[in-house]
Amino acid sequence: MWLNMRGYIPFPVMQANFPLPGENHENSISFVEYQPRVTADHETARQEVHKIIAHNHGFDASDENAFDEWDSIQESRMVNTIFDVMNMFLGAVGMVTLALGAIGVINIMLVSVSERTREIGLRKALGATNRSILFHFFLEGLLLTLGSGLIGILFAGALMMAMGTVRGPGGFDPPKLVPMSAMLAVGSLTLAGVIAGLYPARQAAMLQPVEALRQE
Repeated sequence: MWLNMRGYIPFPVMQANFPLPGENHENSISFVEYQPRVTADHETARQEVHKIIAHNHGFDASDENAFDEWDSIQESRMVNTIFDVMNMFLGAVGMVTLALGAIGVINIMLVSVSERTREIGLRKALGATNRSILFHFFLEGLLLTLGSGLIGILFAGALMMAMGTVRGPGGFDPPKLVPMSAMLAVGSLTLAGVIAGLYPARQAAMLQPVEALRQE
């Protein structure tokens, strides 16, 4: 937070209006901040600054331990790399979760088909077509995954609202629900459920009426 409270003024203005205490105040600068014109030239700029400071203070410019420095561009690249790895890890976890959810949908729909075999046989005996049976179970799988996804999003939104008044450590903001991410999550879950529900729906549509009515 203290970095956001800084104010920057030209060096001559500081010398004239805010002189540093001490006899040799012209050389009593504790640190220098600079930025390259182009981000890609930050290494060249760093080497040039090393040469200037080494020339003014009489040490070897190649000595990395002559003074402390902090390369914010390099640090940001490291942070971006960490976040990229985290995104890959979380993406893999999401894919595994979707796969497990799809397996769950298949099992639920297969159980539903086996428990409603006589109902399917009766409907087909009364004139229901394979397409109508297929659409019926396909719609059940769609509503199952879409409904569960919306319930999960609502629960997550309520939890984040409850945590909205809590400030995280180190000044981090509390978690927020991103609408685009929520829509992507629900859409992915629904797509996985739709694909997973195709096989049970086809199994139900392929049942023969006579064989289905014989099932106890």
